[in-house]
Amino acid sequence: MNRYKGIVAYDGSGYAGFQIQTNDKTIQGMLEHALKKMHKGTEIKVISSGRTDAGVHAHGQAFHFDSPLELPSDRWVRAVNGLLPHDIAIQSVEKVEASFHARYDVTGKTYKYFLFTGKIRDPFNRNFTTYYPYRLNIELMRAAAQYFVGTHDFTSFCSAKTTKENKIRTITALTIEQQNDNIIFTFTGNGFLYNMVRIIVGTLLNVGNGKVKPTDIPAIMEACDRKRASKTAPATGLYLWEVYYDN
Repeated sequence: MNRYKGIVAYDGSGYAGFQIQTNDKTIQGMLEHALKKMHKGTEIKVISSGRTDAGVHAHGQAFHFDSPLELPSDRWVRAVNGLLPHDIAIQSVEKVEASFHARYDVTGKTYKYFLFTGKIRDPFNRNFTTYYPYRLNIELMRAAAQYFVGTHDFTSFCSAKTTKENKIRTITALTIEQQNDNIIFTFTGNGFLYNMVRIIVGTLLNVGNGKVKPTDIPAIMEACDRKRASKTAPATGLYLWEVYYDN
């Protein structure tokens, strides 16, 4: 049996998230269905670096699977993509050590969140950017962003539905880039809790519109109370951009 690591990009608009759910269309379900066809009806389990929610996209989601087949990378890519819908695309497949685990071996991730602030909404990007046609103070948002960098308890900035008991995470970089009417938030860290990025973005938007001060962030964080942070930003603008491993 061989173990393979894959990288997949997908438009999450029409899916109930990555992880398989009963009676709902998911990215994992589509991948496993394609691999089952390749293996003549044999079930092939896909393990990802982590789940993404309904409507969330991926530029570089990582996963692994085991297969008795011996194929070079380019043949895996062509074969699986030929069995997938057009909103999911394998980027690469490589053979790895049998001990490799796409979830447990992760050392870090980068997420990006895309915001469009133009006066007129763009109907062609409605599923890929979040529309926010309001004035924002980018410099205040950047000042607030720096309070999130470092190792903190992010209880206030994750969903109350999270099953993780340990809510301490490290954000190594958080940048906010403005390109005309587009704003791009880039988060890199060792791990992210359920809805963590979207709640931080929602809070930064309230900094930008004057509802929250940058200096309020430490107190919100120290409260360890989800009710102290702002509303969760929509899923449409969020992308799992890259997953990192030591090797």
